[in-house]
This record gives sequence, structure tokens and C-alpha cells, in this order.
Amino acid sequence: MADDNGEMQAELARLRAENESLKASKAREMRLQVSQKGAVSLYGIRRFPITLYADEWDTVLGMADEIRSFISQHGDELKRK
Repeated sequence: MADDNGEMQAELARLRAENESLKASKAREMRLQVSQKGAVSLYGIRRFPITLYADEWDTVLGMADEIRSFISQHGDELKRK
């Protein structure tokens, strides 16, 4: 019985390590995907994807310099992960 307990503990430790490894790799992996409704979904930034239609992404990407400037000007007010 003690041997079974040791095997279960070892398996539990292995599964916990595997789970942490999977969480870490998913957190770093960013990918794009076409949604069911034909929009572009960005995965890997937050828990749920950020989904915008192509023209919305074009608008946001066209504002890149303005967004960078805004972040720079308000850096002391903004939180970072």
C-alpha cells in the first residue's frame, strides 16, 4: 500500500509539472485565427481572444503611432503586467 501511495504522489507531481509547463507555453504563444463569423481573432494576450473584423484591425493598426504616443504620454498612469 505504501508503494501505491508513493506512485500516486509521483504521478501527481508529474501531472502538476506538466500542467504548469502547458500553462506557461500557452501564455507565450500568440496566434491568429479566422473566427466563425469571418473576423480575425488574436489569441494569447488575454484569457479570451481579441476579435475584430478586418476593417477594424486596419483602423487600429493605422493608429499604431498614435497609440504608442498615448501610452508614452500616460505611462505613469498605466499599469503593466
